[in-house]
Amino acid sequence: MAGVDTLLWLGENIGHPHPMKRILSLLLAIGLVGGATLVAQETKKAPAKKAPAKKPAAPAVNQPADVAAPKLGPDGKPQAGFLKSHESFVEIAKKGEAQVVFLGDSITAGWGRQAAIFDKEFGQYKAANFGIGGDRTQHVLWRVENGEFEGIKPKAVVLMIGTNNSGAADNSPEQVAAGIKAIISAIHQRSPNTKVLLLAIFPRGATEANNPGRAKNKVVNALLAKFDDGQKVRYLDIGAKFLTADGTLEKSVMPDLLHLNAVSYQIWADAIREPLAALVK
Repeated sequence: MAGVDTLLWLGENIGHPHPMKRILSLLLAIGLVGGATLVAQETKKAPAKKAPAKKPAAPAVNQPADVAAPKLGPDGKPQAGFLKSHESFVEIAKKGEAQVVFLGDSITAGWGRQAAIFDKEFGQYKAANFGIGGDRTQHVLWRVENGEFEGIKPKAVVLMIGTNNSGAADNSPEQVAAGIKAIISAIHQRSPNTKVLLLAIFPRGATEANNPGRAKNKVVNALLAKFDDGQKVRYLDIGAKFLTADGTLEKSVMPDLLHLNAVSYQIWADAIREPLAALVK
């Protein structure tokens, strides 16, 4: 770039009437060009901003209770644990040995922690436990429709499902009952002579007043009672056996006021012993 002295000399020797104005104009022009060059260089160096990564959409919680669906994870794909358990049940079904199948959610799955009681009470039936934690009616329906009753013709199924559908924003009592009816129908389509011991959804929460889910399940149970046909479906409500005289559910029976301990699993076994034996005959 030319120095200021050189520019002054040029202004004085070219006969320009206003040499200083000419010099200032030249300086301004040079400065603008240089500034534009620097801006262009900085713009070129600046890395392009990356668009923020989009998180996968969570699956809809409010699935239809009577439409078969696998349990989905946050990525919208079937949960690996759900599929693994399901596949293990399909393998058990293929053996065709179980005369009694327990079908349900985590409350049923909990029999796996009470092997001594389960084997003592139901070992004679070669009973199989098809319970998966977190399952809803639509998930159990999907499992039945996708292999868990292929190759197996149990004499009886002990079915208890629906408490995970009881959230305030989830399915209505009528929808939950429809889902359970669909499960029974799906079982009979694959094993027409299987008897179903349909259990009322167990109580949850300390009292009905402080647990909307418990009140909702009570409505569902009233609908389930109508499914008892005196032949292939036997409805049985043993909920009161877990409660005190005033209807309170205590932590000594269900530590988290939902899941059973060894004491309550024995209560369950005692309550269904005779009804189940009658269905298996």
